[in-house]
Amino acid sequence: MNKIDYEAIIKPFLSQKRYYHSLCVRDAAVHLAKKYEVNEEKAEIAGILHDIMKDVPPDEQLKMMMRYDIILTDVERSAQKLWHAMLGEAYLEKELKITDAEILSAVRYHTTGRANMTLLDKIIFIADFISADRDYDGVEELRKAAEVSLEEAIIEGMVYTIQDLAKDCRAIHPDTISAYNEAVLKNKFR
Repeated sequence: MNKIDYEAIIKPFLSQKRYYHSLCVRDAAVHLAKKYEVNEEKAEIAGILHDIMKDVPPDEQLKMMMRYDIILTDVERSAQKLWHAMLGEAYLEKELKITDAEILSAVRYHTTGRANMTLLDKIIFIADFISADRDYDGVEELRKAAEVSLEEAIIEGMVYTIQDLAKDCRAIHPDTISAYNEAVLKNKFR
């Protein structure tokens, strides 16, 4: 399949705003892939597909997760914003027959991050933060950091996520904590 096929596939699943976001993440992912010498085609595919399940209603997401044998932890059950990433990975593998482990992983971990992230994982994680449609406070600093160092951008993205969740007394996924700790410790000892 080519990018036009993936654009056609995601369009019925997403609102116009989310569809535009997916196009912007794709573009940011390709830019970062060029910069950090990662397979651009994989970045393009993961970027365009990362939110394929985002606009599916929660009750339908739960039904689909049961069908795909996805078992949620207590933290995941409490954080509906994470569901689309887990479900997206399963949907890509089971329905779209995508077998590339790097693409599947990048979609799965684009919301939480994880320890031992691949370069593609990092690119999709950051591309989702810095895509052209994003306008939150601090996005320009994160865009600048992404141009200098993926590791620095990961740390800034993780700090943003952790602070946002903590200020609202929401659970923080263990993968996010692991990704943050790993990035900080690697960066500290360079």
